[in-house]
Amino acid sequence: MSLDPDVRDDPDTRRYALEIDGQTAVVTYNLVAGGLMVTETLVPEALEGRGVASRLARHVLADVKQRGLVILPVCPFFAAYLQKHPEWVEVVHPAYRAALGL
Repeated sequence: MSLDPDVRDDPDTRRYALEIDGQTAVVTYNLVAGGLMVTETLVPEALEGRGVASRLARHVLADVKQRGLVILPVCPFFAAYLQKHPEWVEVVHPAYRAALGL
Protein backbone atom coordinates (compact mmCIF):
# COMPACT_ATOMS: atom_id res chain seq x y z
CA MET A 1 0.00 0.00 0.00
CA SER A 2 1.32 3.42 -0.91
CA LEU A 3 1.35 6.48 1.28
CA ASP A 4 -1.32 9.14 0.90
CA PRO A 5 0.39 12.29 -0.41
CA ASP A 6 -2.10 14.55 1.40
CA VAL A 7 -1.37 13.17 4.89
CA ARG A 8 1.46 14.88 6.76
CA ASP A 9 3.41 13.45 9.67
CA ASP A 10 4.59 16.10 12.11
CA PRO A 11 7.02 14.39 14.50
CA ASP A 12 7.30 17.55 16.62
CA THR A 13 3.61 17.41 17.56
CA ARG A 14 3.44 13.59 17.23
CA ARG A 15 0.52 13.58 14.87
CA TYR A 16 -0.48 12.78 11.33
CA ALA A 17 -2.77 15.41 9.80
CA LEU A 18 -5.07 15.53 6.80
CA GLU A 19 -6.65 18.82 5.77
CA ILE A 20 -9.90 18.71 3.80
CA ASP A 21 -12.14 21.69 3.07
CA GLY A 22 -10.32 23.86 5.62
CA GLN A 23 -10.79 21.26 8.39
CA THR A 24 -8.01 19.11 9.83
CA ALA A 25 -8.36 15.49 10.92
CA VAL A 26 -5.54 14.02 12.99
CA VAL A 27 -4.12 10.82 14.40
CA THR A 28 -2.00 11.38 17.50
CA TYR A 29 0.76 9.04 18.60
CA ASN A 30 3.64 8.50 20.96
CA LEU A 31 6.93 6.96 19.95
CA VAL A 32 7.77 3.75 21.77
CA ALA A 33 10.64 1.32 21.31
CA GLY A 34 10.21 -0.06 17.81
CA GLY A 35 6.83 1.45 17.12
CA LEU A 36 4.06 4.00 17.37
CA MET A 37 1.41 3.97 20.07
CA VAL A 38 -1.63 5.46 18.36
CA THR A 39 -3.57 7.29 21.06
CA GLU A 40 -6.38 9.15 19.32
CA THR A 41 -8.10 9.75 15.99
CA LEU A 42 -9.95 13.06 15.70
CA VAL A 43 -12.16 13.96 12.75
CA PRO A 44 -14.08 17.26 12.71
CA GLU A 45 -17.84 16.80 12.66
CA ALA A 46 -18.04 18.41 9.20
CA LEU A 47 -15.87 15.59 7.80
CA GLU A 48 -17.56 12.65 9.53
CA GLY A 49 -19.01 9.91 7.36
CA ARG A 50 -16.62 10.55 4.48
CA GLY A 51 -14.04 7.85 5.24
CA VAL A 52 -11.49 10.35 6.53
CA ALA A 53 -10.51 8.32 9.61
CA SER A 54 -10.08 5.19 7.49
CA ARG A 55 -7.96 7.13 5.01
CA LEU A 56 -5.73 8.29 7.86
CA ALA A 57 -5.54 4.76 9.26
CA ARG A 58 -4.43 3.30 5.92
CA HIS A 59 -1.72 5.94 5.63
CA VAL A 60 -0.45 5.47 9.18
CA LEU A 61 -0.37 1.68 8.81
CA ALA A 62 1.45 1.89 5.46
CA ASP A 63 3.96 4.33 6.95
CA VAL A 64 4.57 2.11 9.97
CA LYS A 65 5.08 -0.90 7.69
CA GLN A 66 7.42 1.00 5.37
CA ARG A 67 9.50 2.17 8.33
CA GLY A 68 9.76 -1.36 9.77
CA LEU A 69 7.90 -0.43 12.95
CA VAL A 70 4.88 -1.87 14.76
CA ILE A 71 1.71 -0.20 15.91
CA LEU A 72 0.25 -0.27 19.41
CA PRO A 73 -3.40 0.74 18.89
CA VAL A 74 -4.77 2.16 22.12
CA CYS A 75 -7.11 4.41 20.12
CA PRO A 76 -10.56 2.75 19.97
CA PHE A 77 -11.01 3.66 16.29
CA PHE A 78 -7.65 2.11 15.33
CA ALA A 79 -8.39 -1.03 17.34
CA ALA A 80 -11.75 -1.44 15.58
CA TYR A 81 -10.21 -0.67 12.18
CA LEU A 82 -7.58 -3.37 12.66
CA GLN A 83 -10.22 -5.90 13.70
CA LYS A 84 -12.06 -5.18 10.43
CA HIS A 85 -8.83 -5.25 8.39
CA PRO A 86 -6.74 -8.23 9.57
CA GLU A 87 -4.51 -7.86 6.49
CA TRP A 88 -2.51 -5.40 8.63
CA VAL A 89 -1.79 -7.96 11.38
CA GLU A 90 1.97 -8.04 10.68
CA VAL A 91 2.36 -4.38 11.71
CA VAL A 92 0.43 -4.82 14.98
CA HIS A 93 2.54 -5.34 18.11
CA PRO A 94 2.26 -9.02 19.14
CA ALA A 95 0.77 -8.20 22.55
CA TYR A 96 -2.03 -6.24 20.85
CA ARG A 97 -2.73 -8.99 18.32
CA ALA A 98 -4.05 -11.26 21.03
CA ALA A 99 -6.03 -8.46 22.68
CA LEU A 100 -7.69 -7.62 19.36
CA GLY A 101 -8.28 -11.26 18.42
CA LEU A 102 -5.96 -11.08 15.42
